[in-house]
Amino acid sequence: MDNKLQKSKREESKRQDSSKNNRKELLFGSLIATFIALTPFLFTLHESVPDQKVWNTFLFTYDSKYYESAYVLAWTLIGKIIPLFLILIWFFTCRHWWYHTLIVPIAMFIYQIIEILNSDLYWVDENLIIYLLPVMAIVIPSIYLIRAQMFNKLTSVNKSMEELEEEFKIKPTTLWGKIKQYF
Repeated sequence: MDNKLQKSKREESKRQDSSKNNRKELLFGSLIATFIALTPFLFTLHESVPDQKVWNTFLFTYDSKYYESAYVLAWTLIGKIIPLFLILIWFFTCRHWWYHTLIVPIAMFIYQIIEILNSDLYWVDENLIIYLLPVMAIVIPSIYLIRAQMFNKLTSVNKSMEELEEEFKIKPTTLWGKIKQYF
């Protein structure tokens, strides 16, 4: 009798834990969906910046030397930050084996944002490939090796491509778990 009671208590505890995890996943998914839905509105934030060289706010004063307009700087930055934001969401929520390839455009957008903020710059995307080469030198061979392993398994085992992709998926339980994979 005690065994049945303990077993039912364990099952009830598992159901409660599962219910809590489902609520957390639903809340997290809802937040991500809300942020994605808000990106068209975030993309228009640059319209609130004045079209003048010096922009004074109660927090800071910005003097646009290169663009000669705070509005143009804001428009340029928003055009890089919003896609970076969306690719980061994709990167942290993707469970496919190839999601590491998203590091290349992430690095590219980060470099472009740094270049935009650099006051001494001449051209925004100048020498980008030099800074991306180390990232690409790691990512591209890694993806190629994973792909080669998949094709080796595909030819030696009667599995479909979808079954192999499912086998290679990395499934951390939380966003923090996925972030910890990289550091």
